[in-house]
Amino acid sequence: MDTNSLLTGLNNKQLEAVTLPHQSALILAGAGSGKTRVLTTRIAWLIQTGQVSPMGLMAVTFTNKAAKEMLTRLTAMLPINTRGMWAGTFHGLCNRLLRAHYREAGLPSTFQILDTADQLSSIKRLMKLMNVDDEKYAPKQVQGYINSCKEEGLRANQVDAYDGHGQKLREIYEEYDKQCNREGVADFAELLLRCYELLNRDERIRAHYQSRFQYILVDEFQDTNKLQYLWLKLLAGQGVTNGHNCIFAVGDDDQSIYGFRGARVGNMRDFETDFKVQNIVKLEENYRSHSNILDAANAIISNNKNRLGKNLWTSAGAGEPVRIYEAYNDTDEAQFIVDEVKMLQSEGTPLADMALLYRSNAQSRILEHALFAANLPYRVYGGLRFFERAEIKHVLAYMRLIANANDDTALLRVINFPARGIGARSLEQLQEGARQNDCSLWQAAINKVGNGSVGGKGLDGFVHLIREMTDQAYGITLSEVAELATTVSGLKAHYENDKDGEDRLENLAELITATVAFTNQDFGNHNNVDGDEPQDLMTQFLTHASLEAGDHQATIGYDALQLMTVHAAKGLEFKAVFISGLEEGLCPHENSMSENNGLEEERRLMYVAVTRARQRLYLSHAQSRMLHGQVRYGIPSRFLDEIPEALLKRLNSKPIAKPYAAGGNYQTTSNQTVAPSQSNNYPFKIGSSVRHTKFGEGVVVTYEGSGENLVIKINFGNNGLKTLAMEYAKLEKI
Repeated sequence: MDTNSLLTGLNNKQLEAVTLPHQSALILAGAGSGKTRVLTTRIAWLIQTGQVSPMGLMAVTFTNKAAKEMLTRLTAMLPINTRGMWAGTFHGLCNRLLRAHYREAGLPSTFQILDTADQLSSIKRLMKLMNVDDEKYAPKQVQGYINSCKEEGLRANQVDAYDGHGQKLREIYEEYDKQCNREGVADFAELLLRCYELLNRDERIRAHYQSRFQYILVDEFQDTNKLQYLWLKLLAGQGVTNGHNCIFAVGDDDQSIYGFRGARVGNMRDFETDFKVQNIVKLEENYRSHSNILDAANAIISNNKNRLGKNLWTSAGAGEPVRIYEAYNDTDEAQFIVDEVKMLQSEGTPLADMALLYRSNAQSRILEHALFAANLPYRVYGGLRFFERAEIKHVLAYMRLIANANDDTALLRVINFPARGIGARSLEQLQEGARQNDCSLWQAAINKVGNGSVGGKGLDGFVHLIREMTDQAYGITLSEVAELATTVSGLKAHYENDKDGEDRLENLAELITATVAFTNQDFGNHNNVDGDEPQDLMTQFLTHASLEAGDHQATIGYDALQLMTVHAAKGLEFKAVFISGLEEGLCPHENSMSENNGLEEERRLMYVAVTRARQRLYLSHAQSRMLHGQVRYGIPSRFLDEIPEALLKRLNSKPIAKPYAAGGNYQTTSNQTVAPSQSNNYPFKIGSSVRHTKFGEGVVVTYEGSGENLVIKINFGNNGLKTLAMEYAKLEKI
């Protein structure tokens, strides 16, 4: 392929990026702007024009899939063998460099790599040897601490510790490093840190790679963390360009959504300064979406500060308006989505070309139920269906034991989770006892505890726990049984001590919501008749959970609706996209309000969600939804207000919903907002200060509704604007 044909079809900005002169450059590549093509064509053009050999450049990606796609495209463009090229992920490239210089790096030639699970096992083993309390220092939290330190480029002796807790974490980190060195192993974070340290201290090796890699090309630059950027600077000669060491950084600061993983969007600004970047090429022409969708995305993201700045556009035309649906409640929202999916399917849109997005995994439960009831096949992308998630199955196992302690499958799942010192040997003895006596494992456990067998302390505790839970479950509601199984079992405390337990805690709370909804509403074959015993109702719920966790999820290759979090959707595109749960506290997530620049990252997340849609975009929110087993009144997400009205098509009016009635149904009342002059008959004057037990101090903004439907809106400052049912708000006048 000659140079001209290589560049055929590129737009002006893409052509400019591909043919930039020999210097570092920043390519701001908007969503759907063809960044992969630009990156790959840049490599091909450099090789084709003789500016560099295939072995004289390095291409860095964030996934092996992206690296493989890049090399496949390159092979199609040029008649070259890409096998020996330095193209891969940060970890993969660091591993390659360390293998070549293992002696200088202080590693054995056959060093092994610990994956995440192996690293956690190694930390647990070390903590046991050190007699560290794993309740006070949860192993997953220790793992997160160690990896975070490494990603900041810090060894244990460089970490500040301001109290006893921090000193103990630092001590574990130091001993963990020693253990890894003794065993000749390296975790993922160690690969990058060890490689950086090698290049930093060994001038000979550093000079070799600086002179070898004349061009370094980096994909998804906005997702780099502190250490990755420092590593790139070392390879590029700390930004000094003397005939080589050019970095071609491709990224989009508006799509930086991995701050929780250590990604630092500020690296793009630093790169511009450190490398004295003269060329910032903005790829703004979008080849994915119609302009109404792009204009909505541009309007939302324009509210973020300190952007490098770009504006997506397309020549594909305005397309359809962005549709907004305001639901009475979460059930209504889910049913609306199901109805629209069916309509689109009947018009010829494959289910696989439709996606249903949500901010957090816990939101999928009500949506999955509606799809299940409608017999619509779906696939949860990058995750498990609600009732298949480990934490949910743990709670259900405890509930199954409360209903029937002779359930061996349930017992084996949770007998040592959370850990209570019942090892593999004890389980073998228990199973042998059950076989010999032809009884259930539960009966064998009772026999073993009753005989005072050696090593039965953990087993004794488990038997006592199940008996206690069974006794407490008598005469209480289904939701209270679920709460009991979540808390008394120790599951909730276990996940509270887990660094990555936030999603799991949200799922546990959503399970409580599921039990309330199941009790109040007609779910499939369930009928809530008077006189049902709690355990009978629980058995029906457990059956319902098993059915929804069955084989309804479509197999790979079968046409199915795609369900996923917005984080999982990055890099994907669909003909029609539904974004659900667009309420304050859900999107943006309530945690973002207390985090530094948290709201801006939430807005970037919304921008990513909107730009997944090619032709049709639905945005939905609910006036109230069940959360944590309680009705929560929501106000529309601020992101909806940021979209110009001219781009929108509102599919319904704005009625105010009444709380759950006895049967779980909603009733609608007129939209009544109390004017300041009408507020004298209410407990608190508009503008007065009040205190709430959870949200703290706030100012009364307005009232809506009347009588038992009266709700109050309060501005709680950092905690945002909240809408509360007056009957249950429990406010105190200041």
